[in-house]
Amino acid sequence: MAIRKILTYPEKSLLQPSLKVDHIDDEIKKLVKDMGETMFDAPGVGLAAPQIGVNKKIIVYDFNAPSQGDDEKKQEFTALFNPEIIEASGSIVSEQEACLSVPDYSADVKRYERVKVRALNIDGKKLEFDADGILAIIMQHEIDHLDGVLFIDRISVLKRTMYKKKLKKKIKET
Repeated sequence: MAIRKILTYPEKSLLQPSLKVDHIDDEIKKLVKDMGETMFDAPGVGLAAPQIGVNKKIIVYDFNAPSQGDDEKKQEFTALFNPEIIEASGSIVSEQEACLSVPDYSADVKRYERVKVRALNIDGKKLEFDADGILAIIMQHEIDHLDGVLFIDRISVLKRTMYKKKLKKKIKET
């Protein structure tokens, strides 16, 4: 396993739609292990393959994310292939949502309260599950990455412009 470099905005590849995974072989399984290790090292609760420069519809997420206060929680993650949201309902504000690919910034983002996700698991078996709360937010955030959408694309133009100006200034200084 290896920790991979996480790409950050304004990397253009983060804005590209990802390709469907046709089969899950040993190479893909190694990639998934690297993604899990990278996510926990960052630290984060979810990671999409495009964030490490792989243009495939793969996400991993912290299996224990809803219980963030537990200091002794195990580092377990789940991988999903070709995930898609097939139903969504309700409305919630994800307070101070952040992203490993958008460093040093967080914002309130309007999300669905509940989603139904269809995907393949690591064994290539089809699955569907309902998610609410933090898990629903993680699913929406990570699936957005597969569509080339960052959470800053879901905030007001003013806030997004302020972030971009701050980032340009930071880039000039380095």
